Amino acid sequence: MRLSLVSVVSVLNYKGGVGKTTVTANLGADIAARGRRVLLIDLDPQSSLTFSFYRPQEWERSLAERTAMQWYASHSWTGNPTKLSETVVTPPRVNEMVSGRLDLIPSHLGLVDVELDLAAGLGGSRYQTFSPDYLKTYRLLADALAEPPFDGYDIVLIDCPPNFNMVTRTAVVASDHILVPAKADYLSTLGITYLRRRLTQLVDEYERVAGAHLMINPVILGVVFTMVQYAGANLMTKLSGYINTLRETEVPIFEQTIRESKSVFADIGEAGVPAVLSRSSTANVEYDLQQFTSEFLARIRT
Repeated sequence: MRLSLVSVVSVLNYKGGVGKTTVTANLGADIAARGRRVLLIDLDPQSSLTFSFYRPQEWERSLAERTAMQWYASHSWTGNPTKLSETVVTPPRVNEMVSGRLDLIPSHLGLVDVELDLAAGLGGSRYQTFSPDYLKTYRLLADALAEPPFDGYDIVLIDCPPNFNMVTRTAVVASDHILVPAKADYLSTLGITYLRRRLTQLVDEYERVAGAHLMINPVILGVVFTMVQYAGANLMTKLSGYINTLRETEVPIFEQTIRESKSVFADIGEAGVPAVLSRSSTANVEYDLQQFTSEFLARIRT
């Protein structure tokens, strides 16, 4: 169990294309704008969160050799583990606009290969619980975030890949909460039920190995519906239907939704400033994002 007071939240959904990275970037930026110290960790090999704050040329020039991939690889390939704190960078443009601080651990496409090696080290895709390296591997991120360099953060947000593979599992073990962005459609709501079941299975399996002294309790903080369209009665009826279906499963749901706006979100990464802080953002989108942040902070009580 972590002794740090930092709140660690994994942002996770099995289904891609649900606004997971958009939620993470804007939530982190808005929390930093409110005076908190925020760390974002990009564990998705697509690196979309990283490119929300850095242009590809900047990543190639300054970040490509200090990413989450190199850190995980140092524990699985090289035999010479590095410190996670050595991968932390401070995006300049967004930090000019916040009263707190926003830091980032960037991602890399090579995380795909690291994932395979981490799994192989435990005996393959089933991640056998009898492996002597089970706890060491599952706790990689949790133990790293418990180190002193991370004590100064108020919140850590982890942008997970859209799967439940080994890298995602290390994020879940490190987390206090799980935040689930979702579109109001059949596949998203179906995936949430499956995700909830997999979380329960992971906790049960992990605690059988770890015992009482290293128990974990990653609680689903809630589902936030994204890409919501407000035009037309039929769309609102469908939205209400999916939300009500999810409520029947007793999964928590955020009251605030985030509306779809291709004109606001499409090219926002090029400026290195998320929409919630961007001067080009519309009042409606800014309102949605800020209200969601307020509800999020109330739920984690920080």
